[in-house]
This record gives sequence, C-alpha cells and structure tokens, in this order.
Amino acid sequence: MSFPVVPTDPGVTRQVLAENPDLMVVAFRFKAGAEGKLHDHPHVQSTYVESGRFTFSVDGVERSIGPGDSLVIASNLRHGCVCQEAGTLIYTFTPRRDDFL
Repeated sequence: MSFPVVPTDPGVTRQVLAENPDLMVVAFRFKAGAEGKLHDHPHVQSTYVESGRFTFSVDGVERSIGPGDSLVIASNLRHGCVCQEAGTLIYTFTPRRDDFL
C-alpha cells in the first residue's frame, strides 16, 4: 500500500511508510530551519535520523543529533525539533497514530 505525502508544519512533510494497530513507521522530511512544534502524545516514539541535522527538545532537555543517531521518547513527554540541515527523520510509534491515517 502506498501512503500520500502530507504537508504538516511549514517546510515539513509526513508520509506513513507502514502501519498496523500496534506499530507505525513514518518518514518526516524537513527543510532547513523548519520546526516540529513542541507537542506530546500517549504513543511511545522512536526517532532515527536518516539524513540532516536536528536539535531536539525532549522534556526540556536539548540534544543535537545527526545521521545514524536515534532516540526514544516516552509517552506524554513534551518534545519537538528544529532542523539545522535539511533531512529525513524516520519515526516509529506504538501504538499506531490513528490521527495520521
């Protein structure tokens, strides 16, 4: 199944890559300077940096990450990022983010 590319925040797109009720894989593509605004959700999220450089804020702690880096964000922690160098983040969510379908 092929999922559409959906614009989210300015300079950011989202594309579901695979999903079932227990797990979802999503590609977020960012232009330099674009933001993933601070937010939280009940899903556990893992993030893998396929390309680019990002400054992540998780529960008030900032961390700079680049290609090959990853992190896990626990349920309900406030988080977001700013893209320093255009790139792609691969997110997994458990359970699935039904709001992305």
